[in-house]
Amino acid sequence: MALTHSRLFRGTVAFSLTELRVQLHESTAVVTSLIVQVVLLLFVFILARDLLPVALFGAIVFSMFGLGQRVQNEAAFVRIDHKLNELYMAGPLAPEAYFLGMSLGVLGGYIAPVAVLVGVTLYVVGISATTALVLLFGTSLVWLFASSFGYIVSTLFRDMRTIWPYASIFYNLFGVLPPVFYPLGFWPASLTPVALVLPPSAATALVQSTIGWATLSPGEVALAVGSLLVEGIGVFLFAIYWARRTVREN
Repeated sequence: MALTHSRLFRGTVAFSLTELRVQLHESTAVVTSLIVQVVLLLFVFILARDLLPVALFGAIVFSMFGLGQRVQNEAAFVRIDHKLNELYMAGPLAPEAYFLGMSLGVLGGYIAPVAVLVGVTLYVVGISATTALVLLFGTSLVWLFASSFGYIVSTLFRDMRTIWPYASIFYNLFGVLPPVFYPLGFWPASLTPVALVLPPSAATALVQSTIGWATLSPGEVALAVGSLLVEGIGVFLFAIYWARRTVREN
């Protein structure tokens, strides 16, 4: 396929619907996608119930971030095990539509469990209009970053057994160690800028500031918002470039 003649994002909707059907056939994976979040929430509920509001909002952000790992595994599985990417790319589908369509299909397949978390949070804690807007802003950019990053990483390996350990490292480095499930105040103060430049913890910090669990200076708010925008949009644009560059190689 001549890349210069392919229209930007051509075939995104069609391929996202195809990928959505694939994801919905994996009902067990969809149902069990909240296991980690539920276990962590149970620990918080038993050991530090006053932190439950923070943990619930963190679980929502964490779930959206986790979709990036699913894109990573799905893209690698399709390319390495089934070689289906070659079939898809032989048609009129634009390379970036392949990446974005897959990401949207995964999002559509796993949005129901995230909606359940939102419903539980709404019932247990309540969500103000400000918190809702900040949460939507943060989770959208976290999803964009994670899905784009996951796709890029998926192209770097030739063996599924190699990609899984790295997937776990990224998953924990970005989503578990930083203050996502726990208050920003529990994080070392000297490392606050680090938390505010990592998309999951940056989004969580902004949400925590709207529910009274974090106090951010104007500069820290700007750092968190700027990091989400720059990293989310920047990695997404690089993923578009990378998809076009690697379409012939993979």
